[in-house]
Amino acid sequence: MPRRTPAAPGEDHSSTAQAEARRALRDAVIVGGNRIPFARAGGTYADAGNKDMLTAALDGLVARFGLQGERLGEVVAGSVLKHSRDFNLTRECVLGSALSPTTPAYDLQQACATGLEAVVSVSNKIRLGQIESGVAGGTDTISDAPIAVSEGLRHAILKASQAKTLSARLKAFAAVRPGDLAPAAPRTDEPRTGLSMGEHQALTTARWGISREDQDAVALASHQNLAAAYEAGFFDDLVTPFRGLARDQNLRADTSAEKLGSLKPAFGTSLPTPATMTAGNSTPLTDGASVVLLASRDWADEHDLPVLARVVDAETAAVDYVHGHDGLLMAPAHAVPRLLARAGLSLDDLDFVEIHEAFASTVLTTLAAWEDDEYCRTELGLDGALGSVDRSRLNVVGSSLAAGHPFAATGGRIVATAAKLVAARAAETGQVSRALVSVCAAGGLGVAALIESVPGDTTTTDATADGGRR
Repeated sequence: MPRRTPAAPGEDHSSTAQAEARRALRDAVIVGGNRIPFARAGGTYADAGNKDMLTAALDGLVARFGLQGERLGEVVAGSVLKHSRDFNLTRECVLGSALSPTTPAYDLQQACATGLEAVVSVSNKIRLGQIESGVAGGTDTISDAPIAVSEGLRHAILKASQAKTLSARLKAFAAVRPGDLAPAAPRTDEPRTGLSMGEHQALTTARWGISREDQDAVALASHQNLAAAYEAGFFDDLVTPFRGLARDQNLRADTSAEKLGSLKPAFGTSLPTPATMTAGNSTPLTDGASVVLLASRDWADEHDLPVLARVVDAETAAVDYVHGHDGLLMAPAHAVPRLLARAGLSLDDLDFVEIHEAFASTVLTTLAAWEDDEYCRTELGLDGALGSVDRSRLNVVGSSLAAGHPFAATGGRIVATAAKLVAARAAETGQVSRALVSVCAAGGLGVAALIESVPGDTTTTDATADGGRR
């Protein structure tokens, strides 16, 4: 029998009132998803901005599900890196899409968890009956990242813009010094530590003793699984070609353990322990966008649209990485046990486990943490180890290492993938199928969500929906 997870500290999950309240909520179902192929930074999408990419992903979704001119309840999306001119990015993308211009929209941002948090936000409104349908997603571009100016130049520009005479404007710029003209390059370093995400993960990797060989094996599996899924047609109804790209540009179907093993370390080279993280087992900077269509069951039925799965629940966590108490990307290790406890499930009850591959070692340290008695007792408040994840259920159609990681777009990619996987499994077995989605994020944040096939609805799109593997 699978071992059940205990309640999280300070929470009473046996509360009848809480259970009744959850049951009273209606379902928020996942109808489908769409994304553009993810591109390497500076590559095919070098001339495309966030608005171009998110609009393309939206229009692909609209075309796929016949939503031209439709007024949806809400569109929620965001980006981690965006220009000040894109202050109302999602609404502008709705206006530029084939959706009805009367569809409301707003931006949301929670670093790399943006897309998943958007899914949680839209599904919660649907569950509460506030809206009947909505789209959640995200977009990010490194190629078109905003460039900031120095503080000295910024103050001069602001002062000049407020000046009422030419002489006052010239006086404002006269204060600018040569050093003020150097642009502030876009950075993803953590503001409180000055360390990049890779250097933070290198510290965690060393602390947990994750080997180079294990990391390369995760990376190789990601490329092989994604390539096989593309060949099996799994992504035919999840991806819309954009600017000549039909598949993820980072995918290396011909990579091998030998090729990955030949790469030089890229992070952790100044640590006393051997550096193990390379460009091959770390996700590259990427451009792209993704969206997910969510709805009430009634709305989906009225529009004669498929129902892949439902969003069961979600949990957000944060860790104190600033003082080194935990690793920057370890928050999902905390969120998942709380989520499973609330659902009365264990890791063994999951058919699919989708852990965002920010780095191969991020996945491996998360798995190691759940298998560690002491960590689970002292950090997660459990009685012992949470358990192990069956590797045959982990990222079965590839993940970020192969597909790439446009920060805010990753959540939508994974949710749409997970929904299709559980729908296919339910159709195959006639049993309820569940997927766990786990996404780490900058700032020591992490979001996890539980997705489940819909009883009595075995809708799927094709016979190869599990990527051709088990």
